[in-house]
Amino acid sequence: MSVADVLNLPASDADRAAIRDRVLTNRDELLALSRRIHAYPEPAFAEHRASAWCVELLRAHGYAVTAPAHGLDTAFVATVGTGPVTVAIACEYDALPGLGHACGHNLIAAAGVGAALALAPVADQLGLTVRVIGTPAEERGAGKALLLEAGAFDGVDAAMMVHPCPFEVAEFRSFALGTLSVEFLGTAAHPSLNPHEGRSAADALTVAQVALGLLGRQLPADWRVHGITTAAGTAPNVVPERATAEYELRTTDAADLAELRTRVENCFRAGALAIGCEVRLTRPEPDYLDFRTDPTLIALWRANARELGRPEPITRPPFACTDMGNVSHVIPTIHPVLDITGGTSGPHEAAFAEAAISPQADQALLDAAIAMAWTTADYATLRHNTPH
Repeated sequence: MSVADVLNLPASDADRAAIRDRVLTNRDELLALSRRIHAYPEPAFAEHRASAWCVELLRAHGYAVTAPAHGLDTAFVATVGTGPVTVAIACEYDALPGLGHACGHNLIAAAGVGAALALAPVADQLGLTVRVIGTPAEERGAGKALLLEAGAFDGVDAAMMVHPCPFEVAEFRSFALGTLSVEFLGTAAHPSLNPHEGRSAADALTVAQVALGLLGRQLPADWRVHGITTAAGTAPNVVPERATAEYELRTTDAADLAELRTRVENCFRAGALAIGCEVRLTRPEPDYLDFRTDPTLIALWRANARELGRPEPITRPPFACTDMGNVSHVIPTIHPVLDITGGTSGPHEAAFAEAAISPQADQALLDAAIAMAWTTADYATLRHNTPH
């Protein structure tokens, strides 16, 4: 089916008007939810208040909620409607340690809840089952990958969420991301009395980091390796017996992660070999896969965002990672991003946390809720009018 055919099968004007009115009626509750989550930032897997506040509002508007869900204490699944077409709306609400909601997840959660509340009264007549999935640990932990494996997205026909950004993009592209925890174990000694008996774990890490720097000159331009040292000794008069680091590996295609991981891990093994230390390499979380936009859903989204007067989206190369990419590999999914700063600041900056409760962010929240709900309704109408 062509894009033109897709856009000729929208939900009825009456349903679309009802959805928009419902979001605007719930405006104060949605903005209050966003601000409460913003005021009490909680890191990955510890989003107890944020999850509970979303659940409270969904239950109050007729959703049946399971919380906690699928083995994660701060995950939830909320459903309404009994139609044959199931659309999942993902709510993120984890914050960045030390930076609060500098990625604007307060807006993601509130917009997802807003779309869900607007769809509740019309779900059955649209032949919809709406499934709201509270997805913890996007910043660290790959919560959606864990939920996908646990069955939270089973039976879902389409999935979506919207993310704030310093620009407007419809067809979001992301890196695939692999993480690596590094621990070097050496031998402690006095650096002037018996240094020859020591094996410096910090030196092994330094050798590895030099190797990584040289490796970077031989990698494709769109591959990334970056990390931090988290421990490298406790005093200058002790040869460090332990050093640790956390690294991230990014490629534009998940298929390339294995090669990059092997080459990076070899750098750490080289550091251990050079100094005579032991090195332990572990994966602290599942890989984040590259995001794949569904063309049918994004055509519907583009039309709806344009109707709301959103800025015309631009095209950007991959610039971030998301565990929604894992969902997009198995389910038709969209992840558009909406501008809340006009380019003045970007995610993971302190200024972006301030922008996440600005008037521009509030408008993006409401627009995201309406556009996601319209896109869901349009998709259900399309599915019911398309021969299978």
